[in-house]
Amino acid sequence: MSLAIASWVALLAALVPLASVIAPGAWIAGVLVVSLAVLAAGFIARRATLPALVVSLIEAAVWVGLVTGIFLREAAIVFVVPTLHAFRLVPELIADAMQQIQTGVAPLPETTALAFCIVTAAGLIMIVVDHVVITARMPLAAAIALIAVSLIPSLAVPGPFDVIGFVVLAAAILFLLRAETGTRYQPPRAAPTAPGSTSAIAASIGLVAVLVAVAATPLLPTPPSRASWGPGGSTINASLDLGRDLRRPDPVTVLTLTTTGVGAPYLRAASLSSFNDDIWKPDFTATAPLGDGDGLGISDAGADIAVKKTTTKIHIEHLSARYLPVPYPATDVTGVGDGWLAMTSNRTIVSNGTTSTSGADYTVTTEVPEPTLEQIEASTAHSGDADTLGLQAVIPTIITEDARRVTAGTTTDYDALLALQNWFRGPDFQYSLSAPVQEGFDGSGVSAIASFLEAKSGYCVHFASAFAMMARVLGMSSRIVVGYLPGTPDTSGIVNGDSVVYTVSSTQLHAWPEVYFSGIGWVAFEPTKSLGAPTGFLPASAGGGDDVSPTDAPSATPTTAPSPSDRADPDGLRADDANTGDSAHAGVNLLPWALGAAGVVLLLLVPLLCGTLRRRRRDAAAHHGDTLAAWNSVRDAAIDLGIPVPVSESARVFGARLVRDHGAPEAETLRLVHAVEQAAYADAGGTRDGRAVVDAAAAVRTGLYLSVSGGARTRALLFPRSLLVRPGSVFARDGARDGASTPTR
Repeated sequence: MSLAIASWVALLAALVPLASVIAPGAWIAGVLVVSLAVLAAGFIARRATLPALVVSLIEAAVWVGLVTGIFLREAAIVFVVPTLHAFRLVPELIADAMQQIQTGVAPLPETTALAFCIVTAAGLIMIVVDHVVITARMPLAAAIALIAVSLIPSLAVPGPFDVIGFVVLAAAILFLLRAETGTRYQPPRAAPTAPGSTSAIAASIGLVAVLVAVAATPLLPTPPSRASWGPGGSTINASLDLGRDLRRPDPVTVLTLTTTGVGAPYLRAASLSSFNDDIWKPDFTATAPLGDGDGLGISDAGADIAVKKTTTKIHIEHLSARYLPVPYPATDVTGVGDGWLAMTSNRTIVSNGTTSTSGADYTVTTEVPEPTLEQIEASTAHSGDADTLGLQAVIPTIITEDARRVTAGTTTDYDALLALQNWFRGPDFQYSLSAPVQEGFDGSGVSAIASFLEAKSGYCVHFASAFAMMARVLGMSSRIVVGYLPGTPDTSGIVNGDSVVYTVSSTQLHAWPEVYFSGIGWVAFEPTKSLGAPTGFLPASAGGGDDVSPTDAPSATPTTAPSPSDRADPDGLRADDANTGDSAHAGVNLLPWALGAAGVVLLLLVPLLCGTLRRRRRDAAAHHGDTLAAWNSVRDAAIDLGIPVPVSESARVFGARLVRDHGAPEAETLRLVHAVEQAAYADAGGTRDGRAVVDAAAAVRTGLYLSVSGGARTRALLFPRSLLVRPGSVFARDGARDGASTPTR
């Protein structure tokens, strides 16, 4: 019973980090019920002495029945027996959940599809853990699997080190190991053990491990964000978590392009309209398969608004993402192949999960509205869409006061937005990637915006989210766009008037706001100081309606998109490197890397340390009269060396085989076997000559190790299999390995 409860507690501890990815809800109750029911079914089946395979089948039947009854009862017989229709619904639920995970922002709202996947996976993991821990008696293998499960949310949503979650998981795993140890066979008499109890030793080791991990983790080098960097080089994070990407010191070329427009365009990947619970969420509206010639619809601009048609050819070099970078507003995309979906409401392109941008070559046609100053001033910035107007949070006073103060005296929506843009790009603010992340000033919610307005220093996410929030405070429809700044022109390859090739770097990942104007459509603004080109429209008398849209703003001048080196060091932090004698090594801190290397070495030595501590503990117990502890140390050595240890063999038969086939000394082996038989069958139990038993066991172990090759001996010492494999298990009954059956002397 204790081992089953420990397995259940360990599973729940491993699933705790999921609460940071999926909003807590009914799925928690589902996990508790399904996992507990599976475990209870296995416990009852074992009490009935059923075979292990039958136990697993019963657990699987309970798992399938409960999942069907909770999620698929309308397609089941008697609510719990799934039909073929129920099995056909499973892939649809999984695909729906994957789509929500790929397009959503943590914490994701609970849905039926997400709850189905979590509860189903929890039940399946419970079956596996139950089999590995109770049937195979391999708790360490189960612990490693549970640690891997607990790491998945952290890899998907990088964040600060969760000390509490780590301690809870560590305590649960230690509880599992202790429970498994307590179920082993004990000597028939109460013999004194090593100084201090086993529980105290285990607790001490566990406490030291937890303290070392908690203290050392902050010193190790920060790994790259999995949510923002993929195997193809760079990827696109649509959750406005761009800070860690922009602070990376190793930019790569994401893509190249040529265009018929004047200068390179901004490239959009995703738009974020819904602001809920202090989080901007990426849009994911109705989609349709994108095929050559299908198009994304005509321009949103009215008939009286001038529109310029532009063609842009894009080649992806080092980008692996599910969002396809396109200029705005795209009306047609060709050459992308199958697997892409078009969201016509925001003119973005997203993968259906079967493809990515890696290596893509495609052509985008855009129809850019070019209103005159008079036309945009006559328009109102209100779309009527609740998502683009919503303020579902308590807005700090500084946001509302600054919005009204800066726009005071303006008479049109466009003039108010222009005043906000000029204010952000003015002398009061500065661009900086070194926002105080430790104080939570690296987000885009209202608290981060308030901190940004107080500090007046931040990067594109802060400028864009503050601008969009202030526009909503003023009653205007706004959203945020994630994509890339206009590329840098590469004129080295121009021959005979060929098109200019623009290069877009990973450091040009960017966020900017858009505001909807009736009769015109969504208009981009650029409030981020020192980046991009500010929005501006000319009156008709001065040529308004010409190519002055910010989506086609050139990036060749110093006031537009900076070069990759400028973007990687916006504050000029490396300006003094040229004056140093060894700039190649300036600022390199080797301490974290040295600590990391030392940690890896220590980690590799952990199995050796655990094996040594266990052997010494058993020798100490044997010295105080526990003969079976000495015998178990010999059996562990045999397992480490690949010698079969079947539970069906008596001590005398097993000892004779060790002498005959594996180099064990005959006299010491017979002495140890006699002591074991006396401990098992004599009335007094054990033996009074503990020192002789310890010496005999040590001699037998030495003989076994000397009978194998040096490589096999080293592997057995560094990676003792007996930490995972129990005597009598299927793995301990395998044939000898690494030459263990062939003595060398």
